[in-house]
Amino acid sequence: MKSMADLAPEHFIWEMSGDVAVIRLNRPERKNPLTFESYAELRDTFRDLAYASDVHAVVFTSNGENFCSGGDVHEIIGPLVGKDMKGLLEFTRMTGDLVKAMLNCGKPIIAAVDGICVGAGAIIAMSSDIRFATPRASTAFLFTRVGLAGCDMGACAILPRIIGQGRAADLLYSGRSMSAEEGLQWGFYNRVVEPDSLEEDAIAYATRLAQGPTFGHSITKTQLNQEWSMSLEQAIESEAQAQAICMQTNDFERAYHAFVAKQKPEFKGD
Repeated sequence: MKSMADLAPEHFIWEMSGDVAVIRLNRPERKNPLTFESYAELRDTFRDLAYASDVHAVVFTSNGENFCSGGDVHEIIGPLVGKDMKGLLEFTRMTGDLVKAMLNCGKPIIAAVDGICVGAGAIIAMSSDIRFATPRASTAFLFTRVGLAGCDMGACAILPRIIGQGRAADLLYSGRSMSAEEGLQWGFYNRVVEPDSLEEDAIAYATRLAQGPTFGHSITKTQLNQEWSMSLEQAIESEAQAQAICMQTNDFERAYHAFVAKQKPEFKGD
């Protein structure tokens, strides 16, 4: 295990709120676009989070009233036009690796979305476990609007599982914006809150998770992801094994003794 509390990334802001890591992109004057470098650094950070002993939940939040405007037109889109197939595939695999790292980091991720959340920004929100939004959040998977397919970074696999096949098809074919109200009705957003309380509410939620059975949360995240490709019988057996593993933890024993003593359990993640 490793410590990440003192991480000092170059291409985004990293702060700690107790056991919760707070991430925000740091180009608010341009609605927080991604670059080749920020993609790679985020990928590497989420990969490292799988081994972090001092981070138990993550909040990926907005900055300057916007979440993320996707790939930078001048620093990503322009250079991609001049790349050969090998270079293009290296890029698309790198962006997909960010999603894989988020799914496999073992920590619950809460996206706190304000304002613009489009392209790769919408993918980051989609790849989080829980999503909060403000009424002014505008979310779009706009890949077809720049001449590409809607199947970017796992969108055709993950988005239908969140909002349903027909609704996902609507967003991925058209590239249109989904309002916060629509996203809440469809189940993309878990809740809509006022802008002034967005980050506070997201961190408070993440803190409650960080104070819970963090080993159990890690197993929950693993099962949520792995069971996509399992049959029902395989999923039931996999959960039986996962739960038996959790029953060997000290947190399980602590919860039992706290229940007997009519006290609130103090989980320690072991």
